[in-house]
Amino acid sequence: MLDTVGPELQVVNKSEKAISLEADATVILTPDEGHEASSNLLPINFDGLSKAVKKGDTIFIGQYLFTGSETTSVWLEVSEVQGNDVVCVIKNTATLTGALFTLHASQIRIELPTLSDKDKEVISSWGVKNKIDFLSLSYTRHAEDVRHAREFLSKQGDLYQTQIFAKIENIEGLNHFDEILQEADGIILSRGNLGIDLPPEKVFLFQKAALYKCNVAGKPAVVTRVVDSMTDNLRPTRAEATDVA
Repeated sequence: MLDTVGPELQVVNKSEKAISLEADATVILTPDEGHEASSNLLPINFDGLSKAVKKGDTIFIGQYLFTGSETTSVWLEVSEVQGNDVVCVIKNTATLTGALFTLHASQIRIELPTLSDKDKEVISSWGVKNKIDFLSLSYTRHAEDVRHAREFLSKQGDLYQTQIFAKIENIEGLNHFDEILQEADGIILSRGNLGIDLPPEKVFLFQKAALYKCNVAGKPAVVTRVVDSMTDNLRPTRAEATDVA
């Protein structure tokens, strides 16, 4: 399976130095990637964020495969927009470490293609070479996203048989779930990202309904963030084992 990047927003930390963020302080998100990342300024890879958000919106920044509870994840609240920059209030103390961080604006439409040029390049090279059986289409928002990906795969030699698993990661995908299910060969529920757009107590309700619909349609469904603790421990927690059951 090849997992696309899709319209994922990222904070770029070229120096890879740790960035300490303090609760109640302010930080500016800027599309100018020429700046060094710091506790006051975070460069991002998208120049349309200032047009997409408004005062009071919530933005989450964390490492890949985040849970939202680590001290390496930070919640921001938009306080104002200044040109292309977004000024935010930091809601919790955190330290960002690494070169790249995922940025998720809660319940905000991001005007980027679901299948990016970089995704197409990887599929055409690595995907064709390895004859991928499945494509995980990240941030699927509409049935048209699946149709577009299938059309692209049909032009890549042996990949015309590659099955597409639509990855549901935000509120837009949730709102169009039924039409996406009709077009896709399977569904992946990204519970980490969905937990940003939905209250945690609502995620299990959607998961239950979505899995039921997949069963009725006779299509496979996958949920993410299962037995996370086993990256460090030999056995899952009791709660994780119950989740699997």
